[in-house]
Amino acid sequence: MPAATYRQAGVDVAAADRWLAGLAPLIRSTYRPGVLPDRGQFAGLFRLPARGFRDPVLVSSTDGVGTKWTLAQSAGDHAAIGVDVVAMNTNDVLVYGAQPLFFLDYLAVGRLNPPLMTQLLRGIAQGCRLSGCALLGGETAEMPGVYENGKYDVAGFCVGVVERRRLLDGSQVRAGDAVVGLASSGPHANGFSLIRKVFNQAELKRWRRRLLVPTRIYVKPVLAALSRFPITAIAHVTGGGLRRRLPSLTAKQPALTARWMPGSWPVPDIFRRIQAAGRISQDEMDGTFNMGLGMVLACRPRAADAAVQRFTHGGVPAWIIGTIERRTG
Repeated sequence: MPAATYRQAGVDVAAADRWLAGLAPLIRSTYRPGVLPDRGQFAGLFRLPARGFRDPVLVSSTDGVGTKWTLAQSAGDHAAIGVDVVAMNTNDVLVYGAQPLFFLDYLAVGRLNPPLMTQLLRGIAQGCRLSGCALLGGETAEMPGVYENGKYDVAGFCVGVVERRRLLDGSQVRAGDAVVGLASSGPHANGFSLIRKVFNQAELKRWRRRLLVPTRIYVKPVLAALSRFPITAIAHVTGGGLRRRLPSLTAKQPALTARWMPGSWPVPDIFRRIQAAGRISQDEMDGTFNMGLGMVLACRPRAADAAVQRFTHGGVPAWIIGTIERRTG
């Protein structure tokens, strides 16, 4: 019996190194001030900004894209998934008013598939540029026997920073604050197990393009708004949908509650299609999907109209969709 090799076992380390080396210019396109040269192994290096922070707080997040990747696989289009995995993390750190600094990815595959992996990494790089953060490093794991050829899983990790006195923790929310909703680009990367259950294969193919639209990245417009408007809390509408995420605006204020007004924003038709296909109750829809609002903000009422106009004119449709009220009973 000939001597066994790692390559014969299904793991080609040299091929992975060659693939990654060819994408070095793409990775460098995401760099921002603070990225330091490294030794090319083990970890990425980042220097905290020396200016603008007297008491910096680091904010971190890790997340994946759930089962949305299965639609990308059937479509042969994986770039959107790369944007999604960045968005799910950078939007999370944004909730605290933090600017994302750097991002790392983890990609697990059955065997090297350079065309698929390159699409995915191009999407990740695009998401990093949209978020203003550096793609600082990552891991590509070949796992034959664990993942079938052509299948993969991807996750990410992000670190951001915010000045402590500007940290948004919801403690400044007050009764009477307006709730501003920012438009989503669709289901984002949540609820796809339910979507795949209620849509048959023909319907999945029919609506695939709509469903694969990448998660909207809110980082730059929201950071700009934070410097102009009295925003007191932010919620990223992800797993648990609008019904479970909106209450996080008042999590620090047990005497308050966030109420939304149904009909105050246009719900994209794709959600109605999903609801009809599965005869899903409205309560289940609101507790699973973002229903057209990927991020919601609490804002002082005097500034809410101006904030809505600013977001809308900047390319992110926005609406006043509710208020912060005192609990009764």
